[in-house]
Amino acid sequence: MAKEIVAKIKLQAAGGKATPAPPIGPALGQHNVNIGQFVSQFNERTREYDGMPIPVIISVYKDRTFTFIIKSPPASALLKEAAQVAKGSGVPNKEKIGTVTADQVRAIAERKIADLNARDLDAASRIIEGTARSMGITVTK
Repeated sequence: MAKEIVAKIKLQAAGGKATPAPPIGPALGQHNVNIGQFVSQFNERTREYDGMPIPVIISVYKDRTFTFIIKSPPASALLKEAAQVAKGSGVPNKEKIGTVTADQVRAIAERKIADLNARDLDAASRIIEGTARSMGITVTK
């Protein structure tokens, strides 16, 4: 028989560098989950992301155990890394802050396609291009 789910918690934490500090500690603490156990398992499974924000969905069960699903990093974080910029533009329609190539956009789309609402790789690439445009990053062909 399946365990009864008490809560589903959605968070973003630094890959491989999560700590019991907010937002993880308070979110798990209110459901009486072992925070240290989650942090160590999360850091072990996300070591290769090295500080990049990673979305995670945690299912907490009635017996205070948990399971979690790790999603791919946000498109904005991947675009900032590809364009080598610290943050997006405050006025993206006027102030451009960097450029990425179409090949870099396609690589990001391949990495994120499982988490995107896209039917194929071309549609996923267009979604990533839209995110780049809204951040003030120019996509070159």
